[in-house]
Formats: sequence, structure tokens, C-alpha cells
Amino acid sequence: MVQALLPPEVPWQARRFHRQLPGYRMSPLVGLPNLAARLGLGGIWVKDESARLDLRSFKVLGGSYAIYRWVRERLGITDRELSFAELSSGALRERLGEITFAAATDGNHGRGVAWSAAQMGFKAVIYVHKLTSQQRIQAIQQTGAKVVVIDGTYDDAVRQVNEDAQRYGWVVISDTAWEGYESIPTWVMQGYTTMLSEAQEQLAAQGLSKPTHVFVQAGVGSLAAATLGYYANLFGPERPLSVVVEPTKAACLYLSAKIGDGQPHKFEGDLDTIMAGLACGEPNPLAWRVLYQIADVFAICPDYVAAKGMRVYGVPLRGDPMIISGESGAVTLGALLFIMEYPGARELRDYLGLGPHSQVLLINSEGNTSPDDFRYVMWEGGNPVPDEYKIFRSSLHG
Repeated sequence: MVQALLPPEVPWQARRFHRQLPGYRMSPLVGLPNLAARLGLGGIWVKDESARLDLRSFKVLGGSYAIYRWVRERLGITDRELSFAELSSGALRERLGEITFAAATDGNHGRGVAWSAAQMGFKAVIYVHKLTSQQRIQAIQQTGAKVVVIDGTYDDAVRQVNEDAQRYGWVVISDTAWEGYESIPTWVMQGYTTMLSEAQEQLAAQGLSKPTHVFVQAGVGSLAAATLGYYANLFGPERPLSVVVEPTKAACLYLSAKIGDGQPHKFEGDLDTIMAGLACGEPNPLAWRVLYQIADVFAICPDYVAAKGMRVYGVPLRGDPMIISGESGAVTLGALLFIMEYPGARELRDYLGLGPHSQVLLINSEGNTSPDDFRYVMWEGGNPVPDEYKIFRSSLHG
């Protein structure tokens, strides 16, 4: 299943395409050596997607590559790659006719699709759920896309955009699949591998052949499946140990793993979590097939875990760089902190073999994409760690 979804040649094909995007450069791989030493780890490495194309998220990699692959398929071009210059040319758009790309989003995926469509001269319409912040909506609108707000959850937005796309003839670029709709979500996941091939190149420059552990956040599971699948293809049974991290209030993958019948299962509820990019109740079935086979640990985290991760990234130990991370970007660091520092996590820590020889890779999947929410956590101390889980105690009184 892994090689069918992510053939070995795909990362290089995707990266050759992404290198042509206006403003492309590798996002940084940042080391946190002092935090690693404090936690008793050999190294912590953060792939910082807050610097991706000024969009502050990795999501554009999937949306742009899926549009590229759809155009190739639509034009019947299977014997060669299209250049970005061809994609954005008037001659190609004339051959295609009037095309509108559509997507459902919590913010970052829709913005990536809208930006990509605009760069190639196409229209876009993006559906968001009612809890999406106005700042994320405005960022999408600034690309020229139309935004439609749905009175429901992210999963409701996915269903509605699909219905409307069939009515109006739009092309849906979704990062989750359903029956009869698998090619585009596959291309989205394949697009994410550019980030991972960059990270491997950057790790090699540090003298590391691979991370020993990968912590990756999950909504529908597409990023997690792309990440774990990439490393499974590259290293086989010697791949890094993996931890898939979800919000406690939107834990569809954890639930599916707990049921254990090999099928994806819907997580019921209003998905009310600060981790907006991970607030998904239904797994991507394509991603689930990969994760069920190769993920080592599924973990769930309350919102305060993500909030702590944001603050630790933003107020680093002396000598470590500061990283700007949103709620969904920081939850993996929060999870790592609790696993290493909380006495109740010792069994999991031992199971993973985390220690002085561990080189842990994290993905900061988003930067400050919703400034008010960011300030609530960082300035106002929103979502504090409960007293019983605090590591540090104040000596101030009165």
C-alpha cells in the first residue's frame, strides 16, 4: 500500500515541480540542542514550515502539486512533465477552458489551493466551517478566492463543497478521499514529500542519515501518512519510530486504532479544539491504510499540550533559536515535552526508547496563521497547563 500511494520516484518529481514555484526555497531545518540536552535527548530537529512561500504552512505543497497533476491528466500529457511557465501560460488555460478549483479547509489547505490556483491563472472557491477565524478567512480572500462559510464542522464543509462542485462543475482539490475520489488526495499527499526530501538533505548536512524518531501531527492523516510512508520507502524496517499526534477532541485516527478492525472510524463531537488545522472527525481512508500498517504510536493531546509547545518554541532556552508556531504546528513539541518530563509517561518513553542517542524530527506545520488566537496563547497565557501536570512551580508569593 505504501509504495502504491508514494512510489519511490515521487519525492523527486514533486520537488522538481515545487522548485519552479515563485519564491520557492527550502524551509529551514532548525536544531534545538539545548532543549534536547535538558530533556535527555541526543537532538531535536524542527522542519519549520512557518517560512514556506510566505504562506506560513506546508499545505501549499500538496495543493499546488495536485493541481499540476490534474492539469497533466486533463490534457493527456503523460510522457513528460509540464513546466510552471507552461502551467501559467494563457495558451494552456485556453486549451483547458474555464476552470474553478474548490476546497474545504480549516485555513491552511484552502489558502494553499487558492494561492496555487491564482499563480496559475485559475479561479478558486474555498469552503470553511463556522469556527474558522476571520484572519484565516481574510488570508484566503487576499489570494482572490471566494470564501463560503458553512454552518457546521470541517467534515460538513467537505461534504458541501463536493455537492456544490458537482452542481457547478468545479474541480475539488481535497486532502481527504472518498469512494470514487482518490487520485487528487493521493497527489496532495505526494506533494507533501517535497518537505521530507528537503529535511533528509538538511539532516545529511548535519551528519545524520535519518532521525531515530518522527513525531507528526494529524487531522485527516494525510501529512502523517505522507511522512511515515516516505520514511518507510526510504529505510524499510529500519525506518524511524513514529508517533502520530491528534487533539483529544478530534481523535479520529486514535479512535480507529483503538477499535482495531483496520477500518477508519468517525470521531463524533463538535471538534472544538484550538488546533484548528487538526479539527477533523473523519480519517482520510487512503492515509488510514498506510498509518494502520506502519505507525508505531497514536497519541492524543489536550489543547494545553499544544499551547505549551507554542510557548516553549517562542521562549527558547538560551542558545536555541526562537520558532513561531501555531497551535497545530506546536502540538508535537508539546507531546514530546510531556513524554520526556511527566512521570506518568515513563512507560511510553521506555517503549519508544527515547534517550541520549535519540534524534527526534518534528514538523512545525504552521506559523502564526491566526494572530488573535496566537496572542491569546502567547500573551494571555491561554490554555495553561493544569497544576497537576506542571513541571515548574513559582517561588513568588503575594
